[in-house]
Amino acid sequence: MQKNHAQLLETIKQRLKPDVSVMKEIDAFVSDLNKKIKQKKIKAVCVKGGSVAKQTFLKNDYDVDLFVKFDVSYKKKNISALLKTVLPKTAVMVHGSRDYFQLHRNLHYELVPVLHVKNYKEAANVTDMSPLHVGWVLQHVKKNPKLPDEIRLAKQFCKANNCYGAESYIRGFSGHILDILIIYYGSFLALLKNAQQWNNKVIIDPEKQLKNPLQELNSAKTESPLIIVDPVQKNRNAAAALSREKFLLFKQKAKAFLKKPSEKYFQIITFTEEKIQKKYEKKKKNHQLIMLKIEPVDGKKDVVGSKILKVFEYLDAEMKKKEFAVEGKNWQFEPALIYFLVKKEKLSHTLYLPGPPLHMTSDVLKFKKKHKKTIIKNKRIFAVEKRKYKDAKSFITDAIKNSYVKEKVKKISLA
Repeated sequence: MQKNHAQLLETIKQRLKPDVSVMKEIDAFVSDLNKKIKQKKIKAVCVKGGSVAKQTFLKNDYDVDLFVKFDVSYKKKNISALLKTVLPKTAVMVHGSRDYFQLHRNLHYELVPVLHVKNYKEAANVTDMSPLHVGWVLQHVKKNPKLPDEIRLAKQFCKANNCYGAESYIRGFSGHILDILIIYYGSFLALLKNAQQWNNKVIIDPEKQLKNPLQELNSAKTESPLIIVDPVQKNRNAAAALSREKFLLFKQKAKAFLKKPSEKYFQIITFTEEKIQKKYEKKKKNHQLIMLKIEPVDGKKDVVGSKILKVFEYLDAEMKKKEFAVEGKNWQFEPALIYFLVKKEKLSHTLYLPGPPLHMTSDVLKFKKKHKKTIIKNKRIFAVEKRKYKDAKSFITDAIKNSYVKEKVKKISLA
């Protein structure tokens, strides 16, 4: 018999609870760093940040955010450089709007220098607001100790359904958005139910700071389908990076879970070469499965992921131009893979490349100069070319040698 929502969610909550003993190691690291800061006579203090500070981190997900809060008197100084002087030599600097550091011990630490500000008007960088976000969440957790469990459910649900993360190659629900939504609606289940009523433009102002968010916020920041007035920075839409695609995906998955609750909505599945092969085993007779293994370039995860996405989009667009019938496709960052399932079919010797419509006279003339043979069809000019590729795999083999692809990855090859 199918478990009801409450029973199932209670079971999953218990599975997602982290081992809090790891906090001893984090506290010891923070204490040691603060001693070094004091020895250097720097007016700063290291504190826990992110999900570790908010008590919302997931089991076995121990990426630890630490903030080193510098006194505002350091506003015109390079606080990243100052932080570097108290860190082990193994710490790696990551370039961003303000440089921060990554350090791997038993746990993976991200150490972010920020100014110790009291409100958004004092902030010199967006990261300066992060400790205030933590403080806002903790205020609500103190009132309702059940919130961390509900936030963990929301994070796991979004991760499992490919709509978690504000990175530019994802444009999904960030941890900050989910914190706000859970606090606003009260629980994970309430969030899913309310999401069914979301229309094309949803406005949420948890602290009721603005009379008309659409008019008062910068218009460039209100293009997203979900507008959340940041509870600690009223001039910011916390959901500005959320794409309509991920917004609709969340609604769709929420509806499906409410209709038929299942643990599968919380299971994170990464695909491997073997899994892809198995998935399309029965289609191999009439289809061609093309898989690409990628070694990403070094750099910020956001930038590196965006480059892999661009390679995927480029190959997909070129496949369409070449008239290959792509019936399945996907890409993944970790491990980095791309695949296409292409229908085996006989293609003509001739390829028709669409040009501009006839009323764009100057563009039509340019198109004619570029292509030897053209035809007119449905008030549009087309170039007639001999088809170079009749086989998708042959095309991909050449396409991945293209400079556009090669400059975006360290290595790419057919699996």
